[in-house]
Amino acid sequence: MAETSLPPLKSFRARQEALPNRSNADIARDFLDLTFSLESGRSLPVMTRFEGPITVKLEGRTTATLRSDLSQLIGRLRKEADIDIRQISEGRANVTIQAVSKSDIKRALPHAACFVVPNVTSISEYRRARGAARTDWAGLTRRDQLAIFLPYDTSPQDMRDCLHEELAQAIGPLNDLYRLDDSVFNDDNFHVTLTGFDMLVLRAYYDPSLRNGMTQLQVAERLPGILNRLNPKGNHGRIAPLTRTPRAWIDAVQDALGPTGSAGKRIAAANAALNIAKSQGWTDHRRAFSHYMNGRVQQFRDPRLADQHYRLADQYFQAATPNGPHRAAVAGPRAAFALASGDPKTALKIVDRHISSAERFQNAIHLSSLLMIKAEAHDALGENAAAQAARLDSLGWARYGFGPEWIVRAKLREVALLNPTNRTN
Repeated sequence: MAETSLPPLKSFRARQEALPNRSNADIARDFLDLTFSLESGRSLPVMTRFEGPITVKLEGRTTATLRSDLSQLIGRLRKEADIDIRQISEGRANVTIQAVSKSDIKRALPHAACFVVPNVTSISEYRRARGAARTDWAGLTRRDQLAIFLPYDTSPQDMRDCLHEELAQAIGPLNDLYRLDDSVFNDDNFHVTLTGFDMLVLRAYYDPSLRNGMTQLQVAERLPGILNRLNPKGNHGRIAPLTRTPRAWIDAVQDALGPTGSAGKRIAAANAALNIAKSQGWTDHRRAFSHYMNGRVQQFRDPRLADQHYRLADQYFQAATPNGPHRAAVAGPRAAFALASGDPKTALKIVDRHISSAERFQNAIHLSSLLMIKAEAHDALGENAAAQAARLDSLGWARYGFGPEWIVRAKLREVALLNPTNRTN
């Protein structure tokens, strides 16, 4: 790691997550939708998984932090999901995790930050085999070997987030569902590490009652018994299924937040997603996310309008997911707007309310950003000692969340300019 004058990098410790607090009937429906469809909406004819112990090997330009995060994740999978999985350093592995450059990933799959492919062991092999039948998930009858590609030239948190999502899909369900508010199997990216729901799904996925080649009907027949055994508290009668997410809303989200498109097109797409959410009558986290997207695309063009959307997002998140990581994500831009508007006391109130959530859900990007805003709010109030303590605390987390020193310092300057006392023009 390059030398730096910043404090040491901080990282999170693995923690066991509680099982989901909802009906097994709802979880069974989610399990089937995750297992028998791809993210594109394409159906999968049968369930596939590894049989026997699963071996994992890490290759490429790795870091000590990545190796530690992988070790923690494998430990959690063994303990919480009861999966026989272990890391090896030599020989052929079932899952090869290869750390490659962002440019290598972009050349292979332009719109992906990281991805997983069956029946290859390297990104060069994937380039040669792309489009071949052996790399088609729908053609599999079982899983024997696959590769995960994640970027080494990014922040430690980005690598860890990719690791959690891609390894979960490598060994388990392949789909993502926006209706899930308690899972990494959701492209809204609020949950960045595997949740209690995810571990329950993976544990059920490897239950001895299931096997490779089962159809959706066959799995559906056995799933209630499996979930009743693994999650007895889910046997209550409180069934609260959310409606399916229309493809038009998903497409609008991708257009609003994807890697391409003009500012005008992003704003139009975010508006379209919000209109669909309203027409669906949603009051859940998807309605909140629709406002959150509008806040993001308007943030630099119309900060006041963006803040209105962030406030609405916070209200819907508070009602729908009061114990999740969502409100901490909204707290940053809300506190930033308050600070920039000359109201450091409100900025402090917002930040202090959500710092513990950002830490609880292991999001160093949100945590360090909130601490930086806290430091500037204290500075604006003349509370220099408190400002220095918050700023110092932010830096170790920023190194995990944002990565290189120059990015951390750029983030510090960006937040400092929110403080009116630091702006000369």
